[in-house]
Amino acid sequence: MSEKALNRRALLGGAAALGAAAATGALPAMAQDVVRNNASSFRMLDWRGYFNDTRGGAILVDITSRALHYWSADQSVYRLYPTSVPLSDDLTRLGRTEVVQKVVNPTWRPTPSMKERNPEWPDVVEGGSPDNPLGTRALYLSWTYYRIHGTHDTRKIGRKSSNGCIGLYNEHVEELFEMVGVGAQVLLI
Repeated sequence: MSEKALNRRALLGGAAALGAAAATGALPAMAQDVVRNNASSFRMLDWRGYFNDTRGGAILVDITSRALHYWSADQSVYRLYPTSVPLSDDLTRLGRTEVVQKVVNPTWRPTPSMKERNPEWPDVVEGGSPDNPLGTRALYLSWTYYRIHGTHDTRKIGRKSSNGCIGLYNEHVEELFEMVGVGAQVLLI
């Protein structure tokens, strides 16, 4: 058996043992918290802790867990999606807003601050272009320049990778786009 195969086997065996130890509570408290937080960060939530009602639908974006939660107005539909989130705290906007516009194949224009940081970026990328950073759908929020949108660059999902927007896989934003109406409540925490 090669040393590489042995190392891989040892790594997989160690990971399995670590998972079993975490499940039985045999890890030190600090390690349990890390495992528990990592495993539970992408979990279902109840809307009542965040909204008074779900009128018009409700979207909760948890920046820390990099997850978007959606509840339909009648609460018959709940969806949970992985997201990309802003690169830094200064690019992150938290609080309440709402969906003010829905756009299929949105045109992308960098914000003035994006152009300042990246003068080589184009002034516009037309909707439908394979390199459009907004992907196939965008939900425009009442905050200027902020969107929930798709992305063709699937490496961004699950990471701090945006200039302020919340990114979804294109197939997820397309599903969300069909369910969400203009006026839907949005809360970023």
